[in-house]
Amino acid sequence: MIKHNEINAVILRSKIRKKEIILAGNGKLKIYGSLSCQSGKRMHKQNRIFFESENSAGKNGYRPCGHCMKEKYKNWKDGSVL
Repeated sequence: MIKHNEINAVILRSKIRKKEIILAGNGKLKIYGSLSCQSGKRMHKQNRIFFESENSAGKNGYRPCGHCMKEKYKNWKDGSVL
């Protein structure tokens, strides 16, 4: 888990290209989603968190985004295993 305001832009882009970062989340709302999610792109930088996997996001108490991860969000909401 990496906070957006604690990482250099060049290093961040490098980690995304290398697939070391594949998801972003909102630290206040405890929601994670794809890097291309429109909802995620609108959040404030100080709230943005990056994850290397869904497993990492889940272990940190985050839930799937209802916009970009509709099926996983539905499973989470229904109480199904992700």
